Amino acid sequence: MKLFSALTLFFIFSINYSNSKTLPPFKATDQPIALDYSSEKSWSCLPFRKDASDAIPKIEKWIDDSLKNVDVFYIYPTIYMKGKTWNADATNNKLNKKIDKYPVKFQASVFNQVGRIYAPRYRQAHIKSFYDSTENGKAALDFAYEDVKKAFEYYLKNYNNGRPIIIASHSQGSFHARRLLKDYFDTPEMKQKLVCAYVIGFGIYPEKYELLKPCNDALATNCYVTWSSFKEGYTPENVNMLFGKICVNPISWKTNNEKATSKSGILLNLNRKKLFKSEVQIKENYLWVKTNMLIVRKINVMHLADYNLYWYDIRKNVADRVTEYWKKK
Repeated sequence: MKLFSALTLFFIFSINYSNSKTLPPFKATDQPIALDYSSEKSWSCLPFRKDASDAIPKIEKWIDDSLKNVDVFYIYPTIYMKGKTWNADATNNKLNKKIDKYPVKFQASVFNQVGRIYAPRYRQAHIKSFYDSTENGKAALDFAYEDVKKAFEYYLKNYNNGRPIIIASHSQGSFHARRLLKDYFDTPEMKQKLVCAYVIGFGIYPEKYELLKPCNDALATNCYVTWSSFKEGYTPENVNMLFGKICVNPISWKTNNEKATSKSGILLNLNRKKLFKSEVQIKENYLWVKTNMLIVRKINVMHLADYNLYWYDIRKNVADRVTEYWKKK
């Protein structure tokens, strides 16, 4: 029962989060204090130290960060559901433990086989920001993005040293990542530094970019992939924000509507011997998923499992794209 409760709490995603108290009008001066990204405490993950992104399956051996030839800049999703301010306190230990225990451990870790992972803390916007009918929500999201932007600029100046980059994100993280791609990678020079952007669980619109394009196969580089997962046969309502005008199949890595099947999913245990099977097909611009993954298989909106459902497929694809990137170089 204890495990079932934990899984239920983690995977039930409330699209209309209405139980939180009314927030006051947004004022930047009322939000929690900014972080100093020169301090290691301002990062959930950094290379050459032990953190949640270092989690690996028991069948694998840890690869030292000194042997990895690309960087990963990861932006985590919304965990801030309750609070008195529009933006989260990024120094809140209770909140940060949840961030590290769930999205960082089960999303950022996908990339640790080949990449050095950098994941900044940031003053993420309250979940209400996505459903707010005033300008407060937009202001909170813009405010959160400024933290992501500041962290990325610090990373470029102090950590990158000319290395290729993978952008990885989910949900609110992808809301910010798609903007980061526009601001920094939609140029010939920076596009060439981009191995791939895994911008998952939020709508992407190709017309927003001049140079960046969706990846069209499993080995394409200097491009981006995106998808949003829903139960087979379910037509999403009131969640249009989760998918835009493009979807890439995370098993075949194509944009056509052919079905693809894989047994590569994990839930909340990287050492689980049994992997969960999923059959996916692009339906318009999102994924229809038929899976035997516990709990998830009964949910129409599989948003929180966008990584877990295809964990090993993503992991293998990251390695393949990195190899292809260096071949082209």
